[in-house]
Amino acid sequence: MYLDHAATTPMRAEAIEAMLPFLAERFANPSGVHRFARDARRAVDEARDLVAEAIGCRPGEVVFTGCGTESDNAAIAGAVRRRGGRAVCPAAEHHAVLHSVEREGGTVVPVDHAGRVRLDALADALGDDVAVVSVMAVNNEVGTITDLAEVARVVRDRAPGALLHTDAVQAASWLDLRELWRHVDLLSLSGHKFGGPKGVGVLVVREGAVLDPLIVGGGQERERRSGTHNVAGIVALATALAATDAERATEVPRITALRDLLVAGLVEGAEARETVAPADKVAGSAHVMFEGVESEALLYLLDEAGVCASAASACAAGAMEPSHVLAAMGVERSWAMGAVRLTLGHTTTDADVDAAVEAISAAVRTLRTRMAARS
Repeated sequence: MYLDHAATTPMRAEAIEAMLPFLAERFANPSGVHRFARDARRAVDEARDLVAEAIGCRPGEVVFTGCGTESDNAAIAGAVRRRGGRAVCPAAEHHAVLHSVEREGGTVVPVDHAGRVRLDALADALGDDVAVVSVMAVNNEVGTITDLAEVARVVRDRAPGALLHTDAVQAASWLDLRELWRHVDLLSLSGHKFGGPKGVGVLVVREGAVLDPLIVGGGQERERRSGTHNVAGIVALATALAATDAERATEVPRITALRDLLVAGLVEGAEARETVAPADKVAGSAHVMFEGVESEALLYLLDEAGVCASAASACAAGAMEPSHVLAAMGVERSWAMGAVRLTLGHTTTDADVDAAVEAISAAVRTLRTRMAARS
């Protein structure tokens, strides 16, 4: 049972079909001038149109990158280096944003119990010296949805000269990107989070917003991101995003129902605790915690049982520590140490959920029995 869609999604069949010709007969470099190059360039332009349609932006605002991490880095470093001043982000951001802000000497502000940025703290951190504010649309770990309209209101009021960026990498499958784009100046996506391939991403840059390029050398993407285009990846990303956009209205309620069944089964069968209320998070997120269980041990047993999941913790210097997200949210350590991120997606079925509930509940009972025997 694959329950790690937040880490990466299985590629969509239509995305694979779309990219295959560009791995074989349509192999040319789109920066060339001959007919094969023009064919590749036309494919990139058509992909750009598809992406722009799904986001609600202009095609010229779409910049193709190598991944979501590069897009986040490019937005933050590019804004600070071009405009001067500080970068600001919440403490529960993905490390692609958090480390970028810290590297640029920026400001990190606290979050609430659900992992949302505290608007009062954000307002206090802003001023005329702020170049860019980055607030994720959906938390990659616990699935919390940010009200970007409220964030934008605070930023426009307290730092009217700043660019507002959102890491929307975890949003594409669940939220209308057109609504998100209305409120921000910069938006990041990653192809493999919605059925596209790894190694290709998007940074949307609103017309009039100028960034220092992170990668220079060839002048591609209107000199905003140099490097030979990954034509096959770009075409597949655009195809996957268009399919995701078309299916979102039916997929969200289907996955919501499956997610709720999964969590309810784990609450009953393994005394799980849901980290964030369902109303506050996206459909695919089933982040849960088990008291008295270490997530690494649980994941080992789940892997043996055929359940693919991930932990909300990291091993630092040989000692298990709660994730920075859960720490920022103020989650009790006894619960945070047993946190598991179960994420659903377009391939998830009812049978997957039933089998996962049984396997996870059994694994938790085994670990608690072992712990009791050692006590």
